[in-house]
Amino acid sequence: MRFGFGYDVHRMVVNRKLILGGVDIPYFKGLLGHSDADVVCHAFADALLGAAALGDIGKHFPDTDPRFEEISSLVLLKHVVDLIRASNFEIINIDATVLLQQPKIAPYTKRMRENVAQALGIKIEQVSIKATTNEELGFIGMGEGAAAYAVASIQDNQIKLNL
Repeated sequence: MRFGFGYDVHRMVVNRKLILGGVDIPYFKGLLGHSDADVVCHAFADALLGAAALGDIGKHFPDTDPRFEEISSLVLLKHVVDLIRASNFEIINIDATVLLQQPKIAPYTKRMRENVAQALGIKIEQVSIKATTNEELGFIGMGEGAAAYAVASIQDNQIKLNL
């Protein structure tokens, strides 16, 4: 069994969609980035890539590559799972915590989990997404950005554990 850790952060700006876990959340600000800036999917991607020792999201999807401009991060996750499986690993579970002062995302987490599970070809029960505020502290607390932390566990397909 192997574990990986992921982190992503993006600035909040007006006139941009707020996409988290592949869900378009109604809000007057969104996250700025080359792709859709989905911090949830980006943190999951880095956690999975890290668990398999395959580098990071910037290595596979550089922000200098026009192919990834405005791309859905769910598409990027589908590519990550292809890399994971090609390296003979399977996902056991993934877990993320979103740091965001506003808006509240609890009403959207089930859809986020469904989207991520579908993109990764796993069950919704293998995906956890939760959120917290930053208690109005720092750039996240002031509504200037959002971040996500994620962990992933994977196992080698050749060494099946009876858990």
